[in-house]
Parts: sequence; C-alpha cells; structure tokens
Amino acid sequence: MEKDSKIYIAGHRGLVGSAIARSLNALGYTNLILRTSRELDLKRQAEVEAFFARERPEYVFMAAARVGGILANNTYPADFIYDNIAIQTNLIHASYINGVKKLLFLGSSCIYPRHCPQPMKEEYLLTGPLEPTNEPYAVAKIAGIKMCQSYNRQYGTNFMSVMPTNLYGPNDNFDLETSHVLPALIRKFHLAKLTLEKDRECLARDEAQYGSIPGDIKAALGIACPSRLTPRVTVWGTGGPRREFLHVDDLADACIFIMRHVNATAAAASNSDIINIGCGQDLAIKELAELTREVVGFEGELVFDTTKPDGTPQKLLDVSKLKGLGWEPKIGLRDGIRRTYEWYRQSGKDTGSS
Repeated sequence: MEKDSKIYIAGHRGLVGSAIARSLNALGYTNLILRTSRELDLKRQAEVEAFFARERPEYVFMAAARVGGILANNTYPADFIYDNIAIQTNLIHASYINGVKKLLFLGSSCIYPRHCPQPMKEEYLLTGPLEPTNEPYAVAKIAGIKMCQSYNRQYGTNFMSVMPTNLYGPNDNFDLETSHVLPALIRKFHLAKLTLEKDRECLARDEAQYGSIPGDIKAALGIACPSRLTPRVTVWGTGGPRREFLHVDDLADACIFIMRHVNATAAAASNSDIINIGCGQDLAIKELAELTREVVGFEGELVFDTTKPDGTPQKLLDVSKLKGLGWEPKIGLRDGIRRTYEWYRQSGKDTGSS
C-alpha cells in the first residue's frame, strides 16, 4: 500500500472508519476516497457497482455497518441482518469485479458462540450456538467472513477479515437507546453529574447534541425531579459479565498494520485469514462502571437492574496471532476512557465542570 494508493474507507464517519481515516492521514496517505451515506447508499447494488467502476479503488477498508447494543439489537433485528448483509455483499462483490488489490472486512467478536471457551480463538467460529440478543448481527458478520474466504478460494482475491473486541473512542454513538455499554456509561455518568450540579443549560445542550434521554433514565437521574439530591445511574444486568475493550485508535493502527503486512493467501495457508484484534484483558461490567464513574467524577449512586439481560457471560479474545505478527495496543483503558470523555464533552460543546 503506497502513500498515493487509492484507498476507499466505507463508513468513514463512524467510530471505526473515522479512526482509520485519521490514522491514514497522520501516516501520510493522501488519496483517500470518502463518501457519506447520502452520497452513496451501500445497500443499493447499482450505486455501489457504479461507484467502484468510476473510482477504481485499490484498497478497501470495510468499516460501514449498522451497529448497536443489546436494546438496539433486540428492537431492530431485521434491520441489523438486512442492512449488514446488503452492505457486505455489495462491497465485497464490487471489490472483486473491479480488481481491488486488498480488502479488509471488519467483523465483530460477537461471531463466536455464547458459551465459547475463553479466551476465544479464531478457530472457535461456528462451534456452538450464538448469543440470542445479537444473533442477527452476528449471522450477518459471519456471512461477511465466509464471503471473503469464498472469494479468496474461488477467485484468488486478497480479502482479509478482522474481529475487533468491544470498541470505544471519538465519534462513538452516545444515544442511550442504541449505544454500546461504555459510551452509554460515559453519558449516563455525565448527565448524572450535571443533574447533581443542577446545570440545566448543559443538560439541554447534551440532549440536543446526543439524542433525547429516555423517560426511565430521566427519572433515575432525577432530571425530572430537580429536588433529588442523589441522582443514580442504572446499569443493565448484574454487572457480572466480563468484557474486553479496545480504543478505536488502537484498532485503526492494527487494521493498517494488517493491510500493509498480511496477505490472505499466506494467511489462509496458516489458518490466519481471520485475525482477532483486542488487548487480551477483560474486566467485569461492574468494574467498568466504577472506573467510568471515577473518570467522569460522579459521586452519586450506582445500581444494577437485574431484570435486564446480561448478554454473553464473557467475551475475551485470544490475540496471540496478532501479537505473533508484531502488533500490540498502546492505549490503556483508564487513559482511553479519559480521552473519550474529553472528546465527548468538547464535541457537545459542553464545558460543564471538569
């Protein structure tokens, strides 16, 4: 991948795509092809094929996807499976038709079985039932992996698949109805902190920037009842499930490393055309919540709603393949949460108290 190679980043405005674009720019790659969803609907085959025929990208980072937490997956299962399969199918096939030199498909750690041995090795794929709360999304991602492998096998393409762990960082989704656990915690603790400080102006600004606050969360935080002196933050589940988290800038660095140094043909020969990307360490959701509360600086109550689902008991990736290739993450969890919280506040133009 040369500095002037034509590189298309699908989903460049999202959490992952924007991080890849930032990293490529910082490394001096000058010929990035970027399109918003309004400019190019990746679910429409004709639009995608016309775009590839016109632009002829040499390298493709597939970071476009419909993503969300347990609530979003349970609420919109048809959207999750349809949108993701359509996007993947169109991009992978157009890349083959137009002779893309190399493609990197972004999967997810949710592809592995619900009761998978820990840490999860790449070869555990399809060895057991999936987690029901995100099965449609996981099935779509598995289809993308198998498409890449099948095109490599039949057509000799150079399509790699990477499986990131739970991600967070700048440009994450902080909508409390569709976000993942860490951005949701950051926002909940920040809102609780503003409520405790009776900062109504910043609360209104936050809601305008990041989406409406559901009524049950408003009630718990005390936003609807300003006289409450101790707003509380509620976390879904028992707090017992364990999760691994990786800052999205580390993921971008790993993706570019793989794009530059790993080829699918050689990888397939060594059973490495699927590569996990993570830090190799996990923690309980309760520990994550307490760490996030400390970083945000909220001193109120933290409670767990055990009537809500926990999801998969543990998701820890085996990252020995990636480490063996010479890559390791650089951003620790506490520092990463701090950076993300700073970005969140600045993005919302909310200088609230620090």
